Amino acid sequence: MSDCSKPCPFCDISDARILRQNAEALAISDAYPVSCGHTLVIPRRHVADLFELSEMELAEVVRLVGEMKKQLAAGASPGGFNIGVNIGGDAGQTVMHAHVHIIPRYAGDVADPIGGVRNVIPGKGRYPFDEPPSQT
Repeated sequence: MSDCSKPCPFCDISDARILRQNAEALAISDAYPVSCGHTLVIPRRHVADLFELSEMELAEVVRLVGEMKKQLAAGASPGGFNIGVNIGGDAGQTVMHAHVHIIPRYAGDVADPIGGVRNVIPGKGRYPFDEPPSQT
């Protein structure tokens, strides 16, 4: 746990919340999901920045992301996925314990998904050569 006034919500997760785990990371359902199946993969060691992890820790986080993606794909049959990491307050990180979001995406969940993660900055999701969405 870090030296801050409030406890880290990811440092003391009950076993009942853990969907899958390995020696270096665990996966849980997001408490405030943006889509059905939204999952977090969290390294066991408390670091704020994913890039502070050792190569071994990072490899195990990525391995667990892959395992959870397969599990989610088999269960809810999403049409795609967004995988995201927020590092630092300016990037929107609110829990200062590194974690990876696995966000299943479904047809029609947003009007215009073009650009995917590029849409974190409003108006920047489309490339200049993208076709505008049809107005049907």
